[in-house]
Amino acid sequence: MDRKTRIIEIVNKEGKASVKDLAEILETSQVTIRKELTDLDEKGLIKREHGYAIKLDNNRIDTRIGVNYAIKKSIAKLAVESISDGETVMIESGSTNALLSEAIGKTKKNVSIITNSIYIAKSLEDYKEIQIILLGGFYQRESQVNTGPLTKWCAEQFVVDKIFVGVDGYDAESGFSVIDLDRAQSVRDMAKSAKNICVITDSSKFREKSTVKLFNLKDVDYVYTDSKIGDSVRENLEKNKVKVRTCKK
Repeated sequence: MDRKTRIIEIVNKEGKASVKDLAEILETSQVTIRKELTDLDEKGLIKREHGYAIKLDNNRIDTRIGVNYAIKKSIAKLAVESISDGETVMIESGSTNALLSEAIGKTKKNVSIITNSIYIAKSLEDYKEIQIILLGGFYQRESQVNTGPLTKWCAEQFVVDKIFVGVDGYDAESGFSVIDLDRAQSVRDMAKSAKNICVITDSSKFREKSTVKLFNLKDVDYVYTDSKIGDSVRENLEKNKVKVRTCKK
């Protein structure tokens, strides 16, 4: 695990950590820690104050990325292996999807990403090998995502092999769920343009339930997650013909 990932995990666990303590824990200089904190602050993953790093406390996607950060990075690394140079994929909003997009930018060439996420589109600005196609729609400020009829119309103009989708909850019978009705409808609209629906999420979501149904299990082709998914969940997914891919975390 790299130093920045360790910093994010420590700050999110403790809520606040001093430069001095971080330097001691990570066995490096305070100068190095300050540089790392500046970079993480600029990326919106922590808040830097004089002598301290502080956990962000809101529902924005850049805050949620910091939760289970190392696990999400490992899942993204696993999922990016399914994407080929020159491919076009759809990626909807979500913290693990944001890390997947970053992994595509770092490791792939000539890939086109179709997304309704303003956050993802902006995060890819410096990756010249990646073409960004941003779907229009009604802008949700908190989640930084576009939804609505215009998003549906835009998505209908494309055909892709894969869409990567985040979720907020799971039920063995009813399938995958999210917390936002508008987001759910836009994801379903986008998924109609994809041959394969790929759910990408850390295993904690399989222990939660949300109020808005997203997909039945039979609608999903792949699940990318971590090894803590649990045997009963894996067996249920595979019984419903879902291909499960897990990282080592």
